[in-house]
Amino acid sequence: MNIWIEIAVSALLLLGCSFALIGAIGLYRLPDFFTRLHGPTKATTLGVGSLIVASMLFFAGSEHRLSLHELLLAIFLFITAPVSAHMLARAALQQKVRLVERTRGQPREE
Repeated sequence: MNIWIEIAVSALLLLGCSFALIGAIGLYRLPDFFTRLHGPTKATTLGVGSLIVASMLFFAGSEHRLSLHELLLAIFLFITAPVSAHMLARAALQQKVRLVERTRGQPREE
């Protein structure tokens, strides 16, 4: 395999693992539901996307053909993650989930 492909795969793996770690830390550290929702939907989606692209590059370099399985996984991931986050946020709004005081966009008391 070409050294440049190996460097690109390594960089994408490190980038993906970093995003996934940041998303997990955000899920643990953020104070309420709506801010916690950003961790898994934004950072970990980019992390898993980077890991899938690294897998595509690795197998394209080693087998000398493009693998469409990883491409389909990436498309499915990038379509379903925002939709599921939107549905979770709408359900939380409907259930009137409590917010921390410093969270912006709080509903007004009537």
